[in-house]
Amino acid sequence: MDTTGVQRRWSRRRARAGAGILAFLIPALVLYAVFVLLPIVQAVRYSLFKWNGLTPLTNFIGLANYQRALGDPVFLGAVAHNLIIVVLSLAVQIPFALGLALLLNRNFRGRAILRLIFFAPYVIAQVITAIVWSLLLQPDGLANRVMDGAGLGAFYQPWLADPNTVLWALFVIISWQYFGFHMILLLAGLQGIPRELGEAAAIDGATRAQALRYVTLPLLGPTLRVSVFLSVIGSLQLFDLVWVTTGGGPVNASNTMATYMLDWGFKRSQMGYGSAVAVILFVLCFVVALGYQRFVLRRDIEGAVTTNA
Repeated sequence: MDTTGVQRRWSRRRARAGAGILAFLIPALVLYAVFVLLPIVQAVRYSLFKWNGLTPLTNFIGLANYQRALGDPVFLGAVAHNLIIVVLSLAVQIPFALGLALLLNRNFRGRAILRLIFFAPYVIAQVITAIVWSLLLQPDGLANRVMDGAGLGAFYQPWLADPNTVLWALFVIISWQYFGFHMILLLAGLQGIPRELGEAAAIDGATRAQALRYVTLPLLGPTLRVSVFLSVIGSLQLFDLVWVTTGGGPVNASNTMATYMLDWGFKRSQMGYGSAVAVILFVLCFVVALGYQRFVLRRDIEGAVTTNA
């Protein structure tokens, strides 16, 4: 047998296969470089200048923009607001979505309609959601009239105009739009768990609470961890709802890092400073995503391999 000829043919086949793969990868890599990597590099470059976005880049100031941002109480307050939304999402939104997913995973009439109703807010554009809720919560809006009609008019607050309540009102709006997404995600994970495992636990004498704790939740862990990851990153990048609803006000009480960045970068024409804030936001999200993947999602990504000694 001519082994040399066989090896040459296999080499040519591998070369053709590699060329085909490369031909498909190059357009995607070019688009990724142009629309992702290049803007990041440009933002880092702009952040080192005092620049209004129109004049040439001549006033180099080094890390002064970063020092200014990290020393600005308003920016630090915006970071705190993002972190508050993160904590509230993990403590309220995810458990609520999990409870609904567990409920809708049972067999009963009308569950498909309920799934549709709960998921519907997620497919609505954020701008539309923000406008609708702004109209509902304004002083003469539907919320005020409903509370008056129920005899609760004394408890009405200018939810979006009061610095003490605006962040909580925004969290309600955010949860209303996004809990359905997490519910569907967790419901898909629940439906991937074999029912035989729950039946086996029941036969062994486990209660529903014990089956949930020791069977369902551990098997739902990978889906739950992905849901938590998406919630954290989304909360750190929160922009549309806040910008359209309050613009970061009143008196910066609902500012987030993204609204702060847009305010200084575009409205106040300080593109260098806004780029520095964008870089800080990117680094924060990157570190959180990398750390979460390294310490939380590592087993899910690599696959759980069990070996018997």
